[in-house]
Amino acid sequence: MSEIPESFFHYLGAWNEPDPSRVRALLEKSVAPDVLFVDPAHTTRGVDELEAMILDAHRERPNASYVRVSGVDGHNLRYRYLWEVRMDGALLLPGMDVTTVDESGAILQIDGFFGEFPPLEG
Repeated sequence: MSEIPESFFHYLGAWNEPDPSRVRALLEKSVAPDVLFVDPAHTTRGVDELEAMILDAHRERPNASYVRVSGVDGHNLRYRYLWEVRMDGALLLPGMDVTTVDESGAILQIDGFFGEFPPLEG
């Protein structure tokens, strides 16, 4: 298992922060100013857009929790891990992120994938 960059804890904290006025401070401790976030539903560039997306998610699912459910594996400043979105104990969405950081550990890019891996065909 790879050592987990400290920025990952602040980033996950932003997703779980109930006070909207504190989300930005957590992002500023975790992501680069021009961070790129890409998943099947969103593409954002920069802290402002990422913060707005997270706050929208909080409004849409105010009781959701965002949980890393695997260890973190990484090499060459790139890391992968599994996560889940849960609400009232029920699983809403499983997924995986591949995250790239800079030399200081600030998150440069998050590539998110929804759902389980597809079955092997053939």
